[in-house]
Amino acid sequence: MPRTLAEWLAYQEHVNPRSIELGLERVRTVWQRMGAPAPAPCVVTVGGTNGKGSTVALLEATLRAAGRRVGCYTSPHLLRYNERVRIDGRDATDEALVGAFERIEAARGTGADAVPLTYFEYGTLAALDLFARTELDVAVLEVGLGGRLDAVNIVDADAAVITTIDLDHMDWLGNDRDSIGREKAGIARRGRPAILGELDPPVGLLDALAASGARMQRAGQDFSAQRLERGWRWRHRDGTAFDLPDPALAAPVQYANAAAAVAALHALGTEGRIGPIALGQAAADGLRAVQVPARLQSLGGDPLLVVDVGHNPQAARALADWLQARGFPRVHAVYGALADKDVAGVLAALGPQVDHWHLAGLDGASPRGLPIGALAQVLRQVLPQAVSDAHADVPAALAAARARARPGECILAFGSFFVASAVLAEPAV
Repeated sequence: MPRTLAEWLAYQEHVNPRSIELGLERVRTVWQRMGAPAPAPCVVTVGGTNGKGSTVALLEATLRAAGRRVGCYTSPHLLRYNERVRIDGRDATDEALVGAFERIEAARGTGADAVPLTYFEYGTLAALDLFARTELDVAVLEVGLGGRLDAVNIVDADAAVITTIDLDHMDWLGNDRDSIGREKAGIARRGRPAILGELDPPVGLLDALAASGARMQRAGQDFSAQRLERGWRWRHRDGTAFDLPDPALAAPVQYANAAAAVAALHALGTEGRIGPIALGQAAADGLRAVQVPARLQSLGGDPLLVVDVGHNPQAARALADWLQARGFPRVHAVYGALADKDVAGVLAALGPQVDHWHLAGLDGASPRGLPIGALAQVLRQVLPQAVSDAHADVPAALAAARARARPGECILAFGSFFVASAVLAEPAV
């Protein structure tokens, strides 16, 4: 039996079923054997394609500013597995996670009758178990891959937030926004708020939410974010409005994420699910305090080094907008990708803003990582005139970018959590 956290994670990778029928029956069976631990009196799930991690962080910061004890479950992690389970602002300890995994294993059973679980399902059950053993007011759960069949969905959330819908994980979720939207809608519950954070959600998402009986609240219709000369104004169709400071998180898209987070808390507050809070003040304090690693995170220096986990065309378009607004004289991109991502779409979206591509192979970091030869070939096909060099891994690509970039320019490292984690692990220059 594993004893340390590292041993448990290696064990989960080893027993992780590589071919398994999708669905919630297996993980729900284990959860029920554990006593179906309820993570908190109030639960918010956050799904979508991009913006999930930022929205979770905004919800957490606002609730904590209001004096609530919050548990957050997110994935994947950047540097330490413990980042996935955060309780009252602190990552779970190795000892706590090991204890949770031991309880999961006992509930899973033994021998041929043992219930198979994926690596992600182990982590989800561990988070629910640890949250239930802590006196929390609210649990905020990020939905990983999809929605309908995601392990997080064994919990009936009091409110669901769906940030954006774009093309990602198409092998699992479908080949268009309508199909993906239907999958993401699975986290909504009848009679409970479902907050839609983007202005143009796909019809498939809207139809699925209508069929679910959830009470939809849409950005641009039921609530809005209006930029002001200083800060911005959040307004609800019921007449509630708050003037709020700019989010501490960079990128214009964070206003939409913040607006969705405030809308969710407004809905829960109206229903008495989170107790009375001064939402306007709490949101203002939370927006000033919120931090999320590797979301347009500036690591300083000159040239400026910025790291981001963006890995699909929608995220790449947001990065391109940010670069264009900043107006750097030259941009050096350190880019690596997983093989199942829309690499061509990412390159096309960012191509006009990047002056030099420093490509990194990720096959040494993950079995799904795209080797450098394949990545360079896609670049030649999509951007035949692009200036580039190729490297076996992220540290080598970053070193090359640092050698070429000049003061006043920008180095943008992005494309995957594996890229971001490798950059964050590098010593500062």
